[in-house]
Amino acid sequence: MRVSLKDVAQRAGVSIKTVSNVVNHYEHVTPAMRTKVQRAIDELGYRPNLTARHLRKGRTGIIALAVPELGNPYFAELAGAVIDAAAEHDLTVLLDHTRGEREREVLVSQGFRARVIDGLILSPLELDTEDLAARADDVPLVLLGEREYPLPYDHIAIDNVAAARQAVRHLLDLGRTRIAFLGARTDSPNRPAQLRLQGWREELTAAGMDTSDRFAAPTGGWDRGDGATGMARLLDSGVRPDAVFAYNDLVAVGALRVLHERGLRVPWDVAVVGFDDIPESRYGSVTLTTVAPDKRAIARLAVESLVRSLARASDKKSGVQPPVEPELASVTAPFELLQRESTLGRR
Repeated sequence: MRVSLKDVAQRAGVSIKTVSNVVNHYEHVTPAMRTKVQRAIDELGYRPNLTARHLRKGRTGIIALAVPELGNPYFAELAGAVIDAAAEHDLTVLLDHTRGEREREVLVSQGFRARVIDGLILSPLELDTEDLAARADDVPLVLLGEREYPLPYDHIAIDNVAAARQAVRHLLDLGRTRIAFLGARTDSPNRPAQLRLQGWREELTAAGMDTSDRFAAPTGGWDRGDGATGMARLLDSGVRPDAVFAYNDLVAVGALRVLHERGLRVPWDVAVVGFDDIPESRYGSVTLTTVAPDKRAIARLAVESLVRSLARASDKKSGVQPPVEPELASVTAPFELLQRESTLGRR
């Protein structure tokens, strides 16, 4: 027979309400009481009926995560971190793959899954402010990534300009003077590539180094092949960098391949820095120095933001008004520069 809250309460010698408070992670339970109830839960093997719990709250217990490309290792790792963070709140995650296409991002943001999900975490690339402003769906939304929208939505991102400057500073500290940026884009000031290009330019300008366009190498996309093509094109143009700061790790991996083919030694002839800290950066023949966004922090902040929004919605539906309207947050998540063989060599 299924173990009930009443069974747990009898085993722990407490009220059913106390057991419910522990199971639902309410804050106002003493550590001693929480330990006592948890011991009874473990002994009896109690498992909450999550479906019934969510239905009582008028929810499905499902949130969605929409990212540009699930095949990209960064987004795959981020998705795993979101799933783990959501599980701590008894939430299931539905994954959407937008391919970075505006039409699909609009479709997702406008709520075509509104009857299925309680909230949405969206990492947009092409979505415009006007698209979000026209959003009629009342499903809570949290935005990820570097595109900024002057609209009332929580937004979680790292400081790309600061991260890029730290990467370039590392190369300057190693004595590099001809530092190229591989993966430049100039079509939107809010996209990550443009922000990272801005950080590259600011740090080099502060050091009095060359920031001319000949060192800002564009790529058609941001995969390994794009990095290889962009690196080859840069070398063929006659530019001879002694360091490369790549838009992301995939671009950097492509660049590493071309440098090897051209007989250029990494890091002695050309040092390379990537961005994202994907698994490939840790296990290549030359491990990659990279900027590592804290993916778990990003995931946790995004899920917690949705949980708060859902709680406010439940209070509002119950007629409970918060004393102060909460301020929507633009939260900067942490990052670190991981120094490896592609800049330091083997030690």
